[in-house]
Formats: sequence, C-alpha cells, structure tokens
Amino acid sequence: MLIVTLSLLLFLLALSLPIAAALGILAVTLDGMYSFLPLYKAVGEITWSSTTDFLLVAIPLFVLLGEIMLRSGVADRMYEALAKWVGWLPGGLMHSNIGACSLFAATSGSSVATAATIGTVALPQVEKQQYNESLFLGTIAAGGTLGILIPPSINMIIYGVLTDTSVPKLYLAGIIPGLVLAGLFMAIIIALCLINPAYKGRRQLYSWSEKWQSLKALVAPFVIFVVVVGSIYGGLATPTEAAALGVVCALIIAQIYNRLTLEVLREAIEGTMKTTAMVMLIIMAAYFLNFVLSGIGLTDQLNNFIAELGWSPMQTLVAVVIFYLLLGCFMETLSMMITTVPIIAPILIQMGFDPVWFGILLMVLLETALITPPIGLNLYVVQGVRTGGPIKDVVKGVIPFVIAMFLMIVLIVLYPQLATWLPEQVL
Repeated sequence: MLIVTLSLLLFLLALSLPIAAALGILAVTLDGMYSFLPLYKAVGEITWSSTTDFLLVAIPLFVLLGEIMLRSGVADRMYEALAKWVGWLPGGLMHSNIGACSLFAATSGSSVATAATIGTVALPQVEKQQYNESLFLGTIAAGGTLGILIPPSINMIIYGVLTDTSVPKLYLAGIIPGLVLAGLFMAIIIALCLINPAYKGRRQLYSWSEKWQSLKALVAPFVIFVVVVGSIYGGLATPTEAAALGVVCALIIAQIYNRLTLEVLREAIEGTMKTTAMVMLIIMAAYFLNFVLSGIGLTDQLNNFIAELGWSPMQTLVAVVIFYLLLGCFMETLSMMITTVPIIAPILIQMGFDPVWFGILLMVLLETALITPPIGLNLYVVQGVRTGGPIKDVVKGVIPFVIAMFLMIVLIVLYPQLATWLPEQVL
C-alpha cells in the first residue's frame, strides 16, 4: 500500500499537476482502491473543519503585510540602507541580499514573497556592479528561505495548528537558528570571494554620515517586527491579531511614504487573494488525503512498521531527516509539511523529542527543500524575476548554501538548545 501511494504521488507530480489537485486525486484514488467505505463523502466536513481554525486567519494577513511592504517602497529603501553598511565586506551587495531577506522575512512570513521582493530590488545590480551572476542569484534564493524560519512565519503557524504546538514558542525558537543560518550564509560568501576575488564585484564605500542617515530606512521594518512580535509576547494579541496589527502598521507606513493609493491596495489585495487561495486549497486537499490515509489504515501500518524496526530515537530522527531531504527534491514544501507532519510528528514526539524543537528542525528541512532541484520553489521564483538566462545558473549558485543548511541541520540535532533556550527563558 505504501509503495502504491508513493508511486501514485510521484506520477501525479511528474504530470505537473497543481499540488492541490495531485493530493486530491491521490486521496480519491486510494479511497477507491483500499477503502470499504466511500470516504470521499466526508470531503465537505473535512474541508470545512480544516479551514475554520481562527489561527489560519493569520495567513492572508501576513501575506497582505508582505504585499503592502513590497509596494510601499519599504524593501527598496531597506536594501539601499543595508548596502551602505555591508558594502565594504568581500561580496558587498550579496551580504545585502542576505540581510535584506532576513529583515523582510521578519515582517512578511513568506519565503516566496521574500525571494521575489529582494530579487526584484537586487538583480539590476548584478551587471552594474560586475558580480558573479550565479552566486548572486544563489544568495537571493537561499536568503529567501529565511522567511519560514525567522518569525513571523506562515509555515510555523500551520505546523502549530497541525501539532497543537504553541506558535509564540515556535516564533521564539526560530530567532537564534535564523540568525545563525544567516551568519553561515554570509560566512560562505566571504570565503568564496576570498578564494576567487572575481566573485566580489565592485567594492562600494560610503561615508559614516551616509551610513547613519540610511538607518532611518530600517525603522519601518523594525517597527513592524516590534509591533507583530512584541504584541504577542507582551500578551496584547494572539498571532492572528498581531498579524492584523502588522497590516495596519504597514498601511500607515505606506501612507507616510505617499504610496498608499487605490492601485497599490488593489494589487496588494489581489496578490493576497491568489496566494491565500493556493495555500488554503493545498491545506484542504492535504487534510482530506490524511483522512483517507488514516481511513485505509496506512498510518497505523507505518507506525507499526517503525515500531517493529526497533530503532533508537536518534536512528529514527536520522531516517526522518533523510526522508525530508529526499522528498523535498520532488514535492512543494507546504504540501509536504501538511501531508507528512500529522504522521511523523506524533512518532517523534512519542519518542521524547520536543515538538517545538522538531518544528524548528522541520523549518530548516523545508528551507533546504525550497532550493533543492528540481522542485525547489525559490529557484523558480528567482528565475522568474530575471530578464533572461538558464535556470541552471540559479541551481549552481545555491549549492554552497545547501551545504550550509546541511550544517545547520547537524547543529540543531547536536545542540537542541539553539532552538529551545530562548523559549525556556521567556515563556
């Protein structure tokens, strides 16, 4: 049954069907093949119950927040400010890519939005400053993945819903690993530029007065981060309410920049509706698939199979990590998380692993999937904002950063305090 399920899934993905459609077709097919009851008749109840959790309202709000930030000019100003502070480092604007992705991730909550936004702002600088295009593209694709690790994160909200884990704890747990991973990315850029000076591009130097004046451009993302995250930990708002406060704050900032027009609002709302519809359709299809998998007994068979193996908790964890790394080569991250977490998370939690810690490890695994060919979504996002050239340039550029993510996975497994220390101190 497991072999048939995986084979059907890979076949449907190979047909280039939309992910939600592939999951839905797989569920209906398995229902017809293995169930003695017509499970498809429960699809209405499943889709309704899977989309009425109040916490999920935060998803369109965070998407809207990112859309407004993009169209209000905050990202452009933020990027220029960071360029003035890190332009002296080997790699110059490539560090701005990582820094800008980190800051934008701390407001938008979406890896795709982060990569698309920073890519739009940064790519014109490749030829102008004579950077190695492949590595420059790699920094944008890799930096964009920080959107699901640095809070607020849409993926963390969904993980919290799936596993009944505290979202505020997940947000706190993601801060240190997110900063460490950003630091690893920057260290790789420096090392590569020292090894091959041709990667550096033109060195840009600015006076201290220019640097200090540029800091005002960083106020907007900092204020939004404080409003969103601070209101959660100050006990003033739930994650959903904090997302709404972030949207209000972004609207005020857009008005201050004289960018709050009807056209900007229309484009932001339209983009939010498209993204939210895609996410919610995947959630509904994945929930129905999980229901079918449980109904035909595949979930119990898998649990019994793992128990009969007699593996230690660490051996099981290593197998799960390898499983996600392989699955990430063929499956989109959101659907991968929704379809696997309800099965895998209970097994690991029962073995004694902290659900908050596993949530952070999972986010890094999903980040790796975002830039792993052939399905790595961020690869196509960055390719999409280019004016031309083959996608192999992007793939080649992310390889060093995939290695950095492997290192980050090892660090989180060996030193779980990276994820658990901050929540233990604050909450």
